[in-house]
Amino acid sequence: MSHRALGRKTYRPQSSHIDSMADDAVNGNKIDAEIEITFNSDGLVPAIAQDADSGEVLMLAYVSPTALKRTRETGQAHYYSRSREELWKKGETSGHTQRICEIRADCDADTILYLVEQTGGACHTGHQSCFYRTLDGTEVINRVFDPESVYE
Repeated sequence: MSHRALGRKTYRPQSSHIDSMADDAVNGNKIDAEIEITFNSDGLVPAIAQDADSGEVLMLAYVSPTALKRTRETGQAHYYSRSREELWKKGETSGHTQRICEIRADCDADTILYLVEQTGGACHTGHQSCFYRTLDGTEVINRVFDPESVYE
């Protein structure tokens, strides 16, 4: 199924630098112009937050163009809340912030990765990571804060 069939805007590079791409990518050099992120038909893109030091996946949320812009301007993670239909800065209520170390785009530019320095727990349930349980319901990560005392 094509991106057009999914209602997505798609970035198509104007020119190809295939010959130099491999060497530049390995050496960490800037290859071409800035990557244009492909937002879905709702104007959002999934964003994975990962601890920059440990590599632990902390959470998945959605980002609007405004949230991405604000994240890049401030160095603090911003997301778009689909349930509240509004922009939110991570840690605005809880104080559990995410300082951005780096932002990466996946190969299709339709998912982004925030490499972050997490302060406090990342999950609103009180856990360090939103991925704190297995499919059979076993909790594999302990709570790091009491959500009832943080979110009133």
